[in-house]
Amino acid sequence: MSHVTDDLKRASDLPEGDVIRVLLQQHAGIRQLCATVANSEGPAKRQAFDDLRVLLAVHETAEEIAVHPVTSTHGGETLASALNADEKEAIEMLARLEGVGVDSPEFDETFPIFRIAVEQHVEEEERVEFPLLLSEIDETARHMMAKRLTATELVAPTHPHPGSAGSVPKQLATMPFHSIVDRVKDALSRS
Repeated sequence: MSHVTDDLKRASDLPEGDVIRVLLQQHAGIRQLCATVANSEGPAKRQAFDDLRVLLAVHETAEEIAVHPVTSTHGGETLASALNADEKEAIEMLARLEGVGVDSPEFDETFPIFRIAVEQHVEEEERVEFPLLLSEIDETARHMMAKRLTATELVAPTHPHPGSAGSVPKQLATMPFHSIVDRVKDALSRS
């Protein structure tokens, strides 16, 4: 069974609106887009990389703001710090890839390394962080985390900002203030 299929199966076993379900679905999307970038050329490769870039920038920002602090509070401070460090490394690599462009030989040399780093990070979250959250956080709280995750994703930057990775204040500083306030209020009012 592929990682994508496995992620989707595990996600379907959780209640709708559970933050772990949402994250597993996103991990499946990340893995699928990585495969598409690796196996495509020309405009299809460029589009897949653009989609991956946006998904990763939004996903990692939202995790840093809405998920990792909860992990840290519930006994995973070292884990949360390690995950944030991994995310910073991946975002730096993503920014370099974005800078050289998909048509560059450097992109083709670096992307497999980036893909491995992303896969290792995703596996660490799924192996350590998700079980911690499932055992320590009740379903209602995980549902609220999913709402916060979604609200954060609405305002998250869509380009990698390596200098802000791992820092909630710096992540928030990369977003237009009025946009943050309006979008978060709108998202929270709908939840």
